[in-house]
Amino acid sequence: MTPRERFAPDDPREWLSRAHSNLRKAQMTTSGVFFEDLCFDTQQAAEKSIKAVMIARGIDFPYIHNIAKLLSILEEDGVQIPLEILQAERLTRYAHETRYPGAAEPVTQSDYERAVALAQVVVAWAEAQIGWTNPDPA
Repeated sequence: MTPRERFAPDDPREWLSRAHSNLRKAQMTTSGVFFEDLCFDTQQAAEKSIKAVMIARGIDFPYIHNIAKLLSILEEDGVQIPLEILQAERLTRYAHETRYPGAAEPVTQSDYERAVALAQVVVAWAEAQIGWTNPDPA
């Protein structure tokens, strides 16, 4: 395994690199792994991508998992958020509700596939916002 290039913690590229890492983990379906656990990484990929945009714009962000709240902070700063990116708020539930047995209905394969597709869109949008493409994409 080749180590990924690392950047300073206040560099949006580090946050996007970590988002790519989460997205790659989310795409690694393996026997015995629950979709809930994979979807947690889709949420993390989207969250870290959005925070990369915030860092690039000089916005201090709260350490929260609520994607809708993070996007509203960007909107308050004048960023036009496309509808497809606003839909990423659906991933917030994977940060907490689905992580524990019995707290939510099990995640289906269809739910999982939609979550991966949505996370991919958010990561690509964030890359475009900061003008950087990860050389080792997920």
